[in-house]
Amino acid sequence: MISRLFAASFTAAALLAGTAAQAQQPQVLLNSSYDVARELFTAINPKFEESWNKSNDTKIKIEQSFGGTSRQAQSIIQGLKADVVTFNQVPDVDILAQRGLVEKNWQQHFPNNSSPYYSTIAFLVRKGNPKQIKTWDDLVRDDVKVVFPNPKTSGNARYTYLAAWLYANEKFKGDEAKTRAFVGKLLHNVESFPTGGRGATVAFAQNNQGDAVLTFESEVNNIAKSDEFKAQGFEVVVPPVSVLAEFPVAIVSKVAKEKGTEKLAETYLKFQYTPEIQALLAGFYYRVRDPQVVKANAAQFPEIRLINPTDVLGTWDNITKVHFSANGVLDQLLAGK
Repeated sequence: MISRLFAASFTAAALLAGTAAQAQQPQVLLNSSYDVARELFTAINPKFEESWNKSNDTKIKIEQSFGGTSRQAQSIIQGLKADVVTFNQVPDVDILAQRGLVEKNWQQHFPNNSSPYYSTIAFLVRKGNPKQIKTWDDLVRDDVKVVFPNPKTSGNARYTYLAAWLYANEKFKGDEAKTRAFVGKLLHNVESFPTGGRGATVAFAQNNQGDAVLTFESEVNNIAKSDEFKAQGFEVVVPPVSVLAEFPVAIVSKVAKEKGTEKLAETYLKFQYTPEIQALLAGFYYRVRDPQVVKANAAQFPEIRLINPTDVLGTWDNITKVHFSANGVLDQLLAGK
């Protein structure tokens, strides 16, 4: 009898200890993000964990997945259990919404169409800007070679393609044949087509490919000023006209409901709008929404006229279908048609 009582007590104690240990395990939230956001979220996530853990009994941990956003979206469709996405283009969130993973009205869930910050496409050139690259026109010269990611796998690169298209469309007053020829020449001048933005950085900065790398304004500034590359004297060129690149965020509601992380996911994305994080984003050369932060950082952002793709080319669904689908305009231009 005593041995049985001892065994029962031991089992109960073990169960209680196991339950307590389980209770102490942090709740994990997985953020799926774009390829060049590694340093950004390395800075944001500890701040959010600290903020949450100060005011909540349940401890949390933020984990990350990085890559070209089209690939990230496909990974989520194929089973990656991301609770939230912080992408760099709307269509990749829309794809998740079409599959029932994200709410259909996701752009109404947070301010500014669920885009807490934005950027544009700029150029990073070599020391002294030997090819004197200043505008989109310079990128289609015969003596210039460029690097940017593959628009098939990178939201970053789709914005580069759209920036060139929108610039040419305006320059040639809507003449599609001349616009196609301009963008086709730019694509012809691409020396390297990595799958993501970070690969483009490596190709340009480490492998010495191209006269310019075309990527987000935030990325070119961070490369030029980084300890790794500042000795090379790269120079940032922000053209006078470029594309508006919004950075959408959304809760992957299907996953968050399954994991019980809905409140955590919503709080995490709202955190991106706080003055503290808006200031941090500006420090990484992202253009932000908070008026006071915008005013305080105005000197570091050159004036630029940004064209919203949907104002000229219609909905993102239409843009994707016409330009980026199989045998769309991008494929035709890459094939020299």
